[in-house]
Amino acid sequence: MSFSPVRLNHAVLFVADLERAESFYTSVFGMQVVVREPRANAAFLRLPRSGNHHDLGLFGVGSSAPPKRRGGIGLYHLAWQLDTVEELAAARQSLVEAGAYTGESSHGATKSVYGADPDGNEFEIMWMLPRQAWGAYENAAPIDALNLDAELARWSGVRTAGRIGLEAETTEGVTS
Repeated sequence: MSFSPVRLNHAVLFVADLERAESFYTSVFGMQVVVREPRANAAFLRLPRSGNHHDLGLFGVGSSAPPKRRGGIGLYHLAWQLDTVEELAAARQSLVEAGAYTGESSHGATKSVYGADPDGNEFEIMWMLPRQAWGAYENAAPIDALNLDAELARWSGVRTAGRIGLEAETTEGVTS
């Protein structure tokens, strides 16, 4: 028997230095600290537009913990969805400024930039095309070069992620 969750509610990461990780996610992602739990050396953070209690938990384990090994068993990356392609361009700039940018790609139905936090935890910041525009990408996920300027020219102003807890908006016939 299977079950079907609605969505991923939050992620939890082990980090070497809790203050450093907290600073990264609050300054780069604009997250807000919801609560600190000193007994567990933990902090729980929420994205500004989130309807969750928390979106990310950080547990400080100290600098003596072994580093994350790329290609090893375990989580590869987290993907954070944005509402507009303009937000994706702004996210890329923020990652570059923070020294956290690691790359970008087009997966057909999604457009992505990548980064890593100070502990090497990788993440994807992505924007998804409107569902009706997936076309040939309905059942495909290529890894192609991203031409963000072309995507901005084509999709400017189109919202696709919606807003939790807010009325759905319609832009050029596309319901967010």
